[in-house]
Amino acid sequence: MSVLEPAGGEEVKQAKEVEDAEKYSFMATVTKAPKKQIQFADDMQEFTKFPTKTGRRSLSRSISQSSTDSYSSAASYTDSSDDEVSPREKQQTNSKGSSNFCVKNIKQAEFGRREIEIAEQDMSALISLRKRAQGEKPLAGAKIVGCTHITAQTAVLIETLCALGAQCRWSACNIYSTQNEVAAALAEAGVAVFAWKGESEDDFWWCIDRCVNIDGWQANMILDDGGDLTHWVYKKYPSVFKKIRGIVEESVTGVHRLYQLSKAGKLCVPAMNVNDSVTKQKFDNLYCCRESILDGLKRTTDVMFGGKQVVVCGYGEVGKGCCAALKALGAIVYVTEIDPICALQACMDGFRVVKLSEVIRQVDVVITCTGNKNVVTREHLDRMKNSCIVCNMGHSNTEIDVTSLRTPELTWERVRSQVDHVIWPDGKRVVLLAEGRLLNLSCSTVPTFVLSITATTQALALIELYNAPEGRYKQDVYLLPKKMDEYVASLHLPSFDAHLTELTDDQAKYLGLNKNGPFKPNYYRY
Repeated sequence: MSVLEPAGGEEVKQAKEVEDAEKYSFMATVTKAPKKQIQFADDMQEFTKFPTKTGRRSLSRSISQSSTDSYSSAASYTDSSDDEVSPREKQQTNSKGSSNFCVKNIKQAEFGRREIEIAEQDMSALISLRKRAQGEKPLAGAKIVGCTHITAQTAVLIETLCALGAQCRWSACNIYSTQNEVAAALAEAGVAVFAWKGESEDDFWWCIDRCVNIDGWQANMILDDGGDLTHWVYKKYPSVFKKIRGIVEESVTGVHRLYQLSKAGKLCVPAMNVNDSVTKQKFDNLYCCRESILDGLKRTTDVMFGGKQVVVCGYGEVGKGCCAALKALGAIVYVTEIDPICALQACMDGFRVVKLSEVIRQVDVVITCTGNKNVVTREHLDRMKNSCIVCNMGHSNTEIDVTSLRTPELTWERVRSQVDHVIWPDGKRVVLLAEGRLLNLSCSTVPTFVLSITATTQALALIELYNAPEGRYKQDVYLLPKKMDEYVASLHLPSFDAHLTELTDDQAKYLGLNKNGPFKPNYYRY
């Protein structure tokens, strides 16, 4: 026995060995316990523009089953035992006896209400607007039909519109971004909401139609994100479309479609382009995507960005945000662009501007954010390296040619919610996220504060169009007035304890400005 070892040390050592053996035996038992496997549907169908008439019931069930689980809070309270039944086949009523809604599970309303209350804490500007204008009811008589992402933040907007006097009917603009518990909370509060996470193509258009086509209720305002609702009303219900008093659109894709209608002389109502307002462009598109691109990629792939080669297609506000975030984490970032001005900005920011075909064999991640179609084609996908990650940060799902991947020689393997491995005959795998749909809202969440800015802008645009005297706005697409843009920004400054400097009378006269704004001309580029 060592002189340093106390008496009885051998017995203590033996007792410890027995204790360790029991501990590791328990751990082994835990390790060997069978794991519950999540079953995902193998056959997924690409979302196209128009619904077909047959074969949708089973597809609705399979997509719903494969899409309700999520790593984000967007599906924290999803009941997997409920997945096999389409919400369209359920008979649900809220506590007031109303069944004027279609959601995944109305029983999740309590959880959704908590999420909405959390969102309200970081949306002080919208709550402030609600309190200031609630007595006046500037939207009294407004019947707003909306098609946006249905999240806790959007719910705060919808309930604000209702508090200002509007009646609302709502559907989702993305089949993967709906927070089921939030939709349930809205339905419980009396909002006619038709949306759930994992809708099929047929479900998507059915939900939109249920919002528009109802006896005794006719929409007079549209709030859209992507233009699908506007397109549906224009095509299917032209008499309703002609009576709309105003359209508010917040996405690049939707605004593009509005300008096409206007150019063709088919836009018979005034529309407000919220997407190109300064507060939307800079905060939602730039700052929001700068944070949410990393969140979406990390949650779905656990990728390490340091040293990775990434190509970002498009260097608009969304592309700028994505590139800045990726560069900050040590990624080697390439940019593709069609616009020489944006391309020069990318060069000055330290990024190499290339054609996609020049780097497609070597990059680890491909991110699209152009608002265009077929940016990443089957030829590009065929040339990608093994395990290349492909995703989209633009609104529309047309940027990546996903349809070309649904061929017999390629195998689709669902490995996580919103994560598919597309396997080539030689064993090469491409990691496709959210089936080419909007990454951040399909696979993660976005900062509440940024959405407060966008939601406040949308609310003010609706109030402006609805209350504008006849003749102020013609049948065209308008930008949000500069004064409103500045007002939205001013509502959010108290969150930072920011204090604006005020012009003196002499300074205002020198600059030729009103002391209360607007402070920049419409042509000013921030």
